[in-house]
Amino acid sequence: MSITPTNGRSTGTSPAPGGSTDQILLELVDEDGRTIGTAEKLSAHLAPGRLHRAFSVFLFDDSGRLLLQRRAPGKYHSPGVWSNTCCGHPYPGEPPFVAAARRTGEELGVAPTLLREAGTVRYNHPDPASGLVEQEYNHLFAGLVRAELRPDPAEIGETAFVTPGELARLRETRTFSAWFPTVLDAARPVIRELTGPGAGW
Repeated sequence: MSITPTNGRSTGTSPAPGGSTDQILLELVDEDGRTIGTAEKLSAHLAPGRLHRAFSVFLFDDSGRLLLQRRAPGKYHSPGVWSNTCCGHPYPGEPPFVAAARRTGEELGVAPTLLREAGTVRYNHPDPASGLVEQEYNHLFAGLVRAELRPDPAEIGETAFVTPGELARLRETRTFSAWFPTVLDAARPVIRELTGPGAGW
């Protein structure tokens, strides 16, 4: 396993369509994932949290190693912790698949070679460090990446490609996002189809 610091590239933060980065709206949903309204991003995460739409991406190299990212230390939510390849929230009305591909490009500077749906999962995870709460209806995606990464240092502190064994050892010594185990377990059936039995997922 090799952990790669970001290289100083900065793309800035992309604003929501028709808006500024100061007021990002999320889709509020019911327990079945149906849109019921919108809320400002930070307010949706204040305890006890409001159920909203999210996405999580898991990208792998051709050897079946999972691309992890360590969230940049300046992020307001879960700074400096390790997590899956990319995660975020669709803008209101934006299809989750489109949002996942968009945000992967914004954070990592690459487009997935392949990206496919891997189900949904609903969870309630408080973040002990910030006091914020993730009440999310999360759309999962798994795929492949072959291009050279160009992470945005405002979003990502480090990246690493890991095998299942390396991930297990990393989780013993590093802090991971509160939602990581839940989204990984929920996406495993599609991850196994994608990477094959030899990858060990």
